[in-house]
Amino acid sequence: MTDMHKGLAGVVVDTTAISKVNPETNSLLYRGYPVQELAEHCSFEEVAHLLWHGELPGPDELAEFEKLERSLRPLDSRTRELIDALPTTAHPMDVVRTAVSQLGTFDDTLLQPDGLTDRTLNEGRAMYLFAQLPAIVAYDQRRRRGEDLIEPRADLGYSANFLWMTFGSEPAPAVEQAFNVSMILYAEHSFNASTFTARVITSTLSDLYSAVTGAVGALKGPLHGGANEAVMAVFEEIGDAEKADEWLEAALAEKRKIMGFGHRVYKNGDSRVPTMKAVLDDLVEHSGRQDMGDLYAALEQAMTSRKNILPNLDYPAGPAYHLMGFDTPTFTPLFVASRVTGWTAHIMEQLEANSLIRPLSEYVGPEQREVPPAS
Repeated sequence: MTDMHKGLAGVVVDTTAISKVNPETNSLLYRGYPVQELAEHCSFEEVAHLLWHGELPGPDELAEFEKLERSLRPLDSRTRELIDALPTTAHPMDVVRTAVSQLGTFDDTLLQPDGLTDRTLNEGRAMYLFAQLPAIVAYDQRRRRGEDLIEPRADLGYSANFLWMTFGSEPAPAVEQAFNVSMILYAEHSFNASTFTARVITSTLSDLYSAVTGAVGALKGPLHGGANEAVMAVFEEIGDAEKADEWLEAALAEKRKIMGFGHRVYKNGDSRVPTMKAVLDDLVEHSGRQDMGDLYAALEQAMTSRKNILPNLDYPAGPAYHLMGFDTPTFTPLFVASRVTGWTAHIMEQLEANSLIRPLSEYVGPEQREVPPAS
């Protein structure tokens, strides 16, 4: 009998130095640093540098990093034309996937000898995607609302500029901080489905853009990145806190999956949740939306008491993005803008000691048989 591991559950396929969950503290570590400490003390730019280079940047390194990122922010006119040509009925993740794929067609260094695998070139590609994705995501939301493109500002940090390009005003401190925290918390999570997709594609010695495009496709699914959108759909379905318990009882009776709860890796609760919940509380106070905070608490309490299942990061992130002003279909593209840092770190790590990823399967179809003769 073949030892089967459906979904590769429990299978260790490679080593990584990028991130891990420390079982002793139930804490997610980026290059050894607890993510909640990074979210408290660092900018997203510093965390991106950490993921790609292994260490937090010093002042001069950070200044150089920020200067390069800001220079790459303006949306390429060809990308804007592509986005404008796509129907607004398409999901924003389809727009992001298509735009990332197109960006790869602009890169003629892919044709150089070793152009696919050169570390320096791939670091440049990672930075290019890091800088371009906020413009892509922001413009797609704006054009769906019938609003014009807003050009980036080089005097703003990553998070403030992202919000500026989306909404046309400088964010309040509570909003900017919540957004920065969310980007850091979503940036990396070891061999999750989209990251593993990127590594599988990279293992064939395909290019970085192809690997990221495939990762975007994997992240679109509601069992992975799409869960934060589903959380808001649940909130809208429930309506208010008083109906949470009744709604959950009916949902469980129908055997519905309650999005935003449970995690395959964390056994004692997602360590990222308290950090994201703290900035959500700030947003609730800033926006005067205690009704949102009450609904969050009521559903969490009902789920914990009935099933003893704790929230994951998507549960506080969904309402947080809603209170920032993002449209629900934009939530997962925001996840892309964050996780591209982790994806590209893994792509470069995969190339350092590459081995083609090609698992086996157990065949359960008919035994060999002959094709019947023609009648």
